[in-house]
Amino acid sequence: MSLVLNSCADKFDEIDTNPNSTENPLPTGLFNSANKEYVDYTRDGWVSGRMMLPWVQYSAQRQYTEEDRYQYRLTTGTQLWTRSYYVAQDYKKIIDLNTDPATAAQMSNYGANVNQIAAARIMLSYVFLNLADAFGDIPYYSYGNKDADFQALNVNENLQPKFASQQKVYADIMKELKEAAAMIDVTKDVLTSGDQLFGNDPEKLKKFANSLRLRVATRVKGVVAGAEAHITDAIASGVMTSNDDTVGLTYENNLINPSPFFLTYQTRSDFAISKTFVQLLKGQAGNFGEDPRIFKYASPTSVKIGNIRNQTMVEATSASQIAGMPYGVPSTLAASQAASSSFFGASVLKPAYTEVFMEYAEVEFLLAEANGWSQTNYAKGVRASMERWNVPTDKIDTFVAALPAASKANVLTQKYVSLFMQPNEAWAEYRRTGYPNHLLLPGQTANLNVPSASGQTTYTFTSLIAGLNDLPTRIFYPTTVQTLNTANYQAAATAIGGDKMDTKLIWDNN
Repeated sequence: MSLVLNSCADKFDEIDTNPNSTENPLPTGLFNSANKEYVDYTRDGWVSGRMMLPWVQYSAQRQYTEEDRYQYRLTTGTQLWTRSYYVAQDYKKIIDLNTDPATAAQMSNYGANVNQIAAARIMLSYVFLNLADAFGDIPYYSYGNKDADFQALNVNENLQPKFASQQKVYADIMKELKEAAAMIDVTKDVLTSGDQLFGNDPEKLKKFANSLRLRVATRVKGVVAGAEAHITDAIASGVMTSNDDTVGLTYENNLINPSPFFLTYQTRSDFAISKTFVQLLKGQAGNFGEDPRIFKYASPTSVKIGNIRNQTMVEATSASQIAGMPYGVPSTLAASQAASSSFFGASVLKPAYTEVFMEYAEVEFLLAEANGWSQTNYAKGVRASMERWNVPTDKIDTFVAALPAASKANVLTQKYVSLFMQPNEAWAEYRRTGYPNHLLLPGQTANLNVPSASGQTTYTFTSLIAGLNDLPTRIFYPTTVQTLNTANYQAAATAIGGDKMDTKLIWDNN
């Protein structure tokens, strides 16, 4: 018996091997799961719903209004940090599998090695960009730069990575995007099948890389050396030219795998459209008149939570049927205002919603800025946004024809309207430019929708973070980082000017 058992043990690895499986994860599965996990946990009811959407006043909470007044839950910021590094590790795994001689040949069965590497580099750039925009100095990884300060994602070597400076991070992101776009083989698929983000289209991947580089370079121009050259080169290399180039993840039209923000409403009813945003769309603020996107962005007040959950929402037929939730009211006043406020629109609150990574309309607004606030690019941006939201053509034509002349204020305000549901980018743009300039800021007074029980008709927006008199300029580093990587955390906090919500990032000119 001993001989038999020993013989079986000697061959256990052989016996226990499934001849139909691979020893390595499939790159398609890694890529798609990383993309979905990133969106699931950054466009949900926490990072997006309780932090970034209200901060840029696209939304206002119907309860827990302390978070609208900047007293966010630290676990929300931790979720953004930890999920970002989880998915970054998956993207790096794709690079490792396609560069290791022992696995590269096998990986080539699922798409060209160079295209898989390029896709992973581009998505890493996207994730690290959003991390740097939110926190400042961060642990960072680069495929093509072996800088000693780039120590992230090397979990087998370094569990306490240094934080790279913003200057180095943004400079390397631009370099990575340029190199990744250049290495794409446009004659071959990104992945042979199942690519849910780019549809296996290498040209779309390349346009995304160049467009994302244009975004980054515009953000850090005048601050990071070489950014202006990257703007020129990214445009020349080929950016998005139509809504077909927009990159987004479309969820399934069911309750098993629905969009993350819609899923939130299956158990919560916290989030309404913000009154300050509705006032802009109605033409009560700014100088654009009534925007037909209001019927896509917001629902009539007659829509209740049950209509969202059973998918019987309807669009308003008149802007008068829409009312935003007063932003940042004291929690004692929230209940009195919620019933008369609108939820998000049916075009947003649906299972098969598309969460956008970057859209063509944004590219036109970036081009408008690069071209000295061009009227042509500005009008193209507005039109592209409205077309993506399926606004009727006659209403688009009327609105675009009446656009006020292109200027910094007008272009950037329309960019803000177009970035609806992409709050991390809208937040970055506000910090960089100061637009839109209609937001309700701490210390200012606004009207309630209906008088409170005591007859109160106005309120003052009060920040719950001492000394914060504008939008937050960054979020706190997670407490886990403070305790598990203390020395490097302290060095980073000192380098950026303090781990505070009013510490400005290097490109924050507002």
